[in-house]
Amino acid sequence: MDALGPIAVVAGGGRLPAQVIRAAELSGREVITIAIKGEADASLSAFDPVVLGWGQIGKLFDTIHQAGAKEVVLIGSVTRRPDFTSIVGDLGTMRRLPRILSALVGGDDSLLVRVMGIFEREGLRVIGAHELAPELLASGGVMAGPYPDDQDNLAVKLGLEAVRMLGALDIGQAAIAVGTRVVAVEGAEGTDAMLVRCRDLRENGRVRAKGRVGVLVKCAKPDQDLRVDLPTVGPDTVRRAQAAQLKGIAVEAGRVLISDREETLAVCNELGIFLLGIEARAKEPTP
Repeated sequence: MDALGPIAVVAGGGRLPAQVIRAAELSGREVITIAIKGEADASLSAFDPVVLGWGQIGKLFDTIHQAGAKEVVLIGSVTRRPDFTSIVGDLGTMRRLPRILSALVGGDDSLLVRVMGIFEREGLRVIGAHELAPELLASGGVMAGPYPDDQDNLAVKLGLEAVRMLGALDIGQAAIAVGTRVVAVEGAEGTDAMLVRCRDLRENGRVRAKGRVGVLVKCAKPDQDLRVDLPTVGPDTVRRAQAAQLKGIAVEAGRVLISDREETLAVCNELGIFLLGIEARAKEPTP
């Protein structure tokens, strides 16, 4: 990374973008914050953001170039894909519209790669949020809460197998295993909605288990470009896991972000839910 030059952060929803911006500023970087209208969290107001809608792609790149930034971070959730076919955008948007529309074809992974390609064609280098704020990455082992027992470890292994299959099909990044059964997998609705669905299954008896049991497993997809869409868990994830009567959360060490890290660990300890960093990728055979 260019340690002295300014960097642009294009921010979607959630509290994570503000944490990444703050980490960049603490490292001495000048940050140009660009908030996506209708998506960005109110916490970004502290950084005097430029708020732009989907029809202002031209202004987006003008803002970045005028600030002298050569690097950009894309961080935060986007709840819906933009429909550029119904937008009369600025001239810069219209000029780039064919490339933008082609980026909207395909699954999530292909979408993100194509979006990064649009920025790269503008002479910008896309870097990952973890490069600015490595302290947000999950570490290995038990980070908070009690140590998992044998039953928990079995659920982690089963959930991990499910997540690997989901990732290979570009479907989702998380699954929930209870006992010897995968009871929920993540789709387009996201992890939080999956946890709510699991809670409902427990409450209506569709998942029969006594007391707190089961594990949420969340990992990056195989061969995922870590510059965008790194999986994330935070304090709300922990609270929803508790509501779903789960015992713990297992995340891929070094490839999952912990949002609001101190609060997340404190909530785990308070609720008695373990947060475990695991090795999720198959190791290469020794020659």
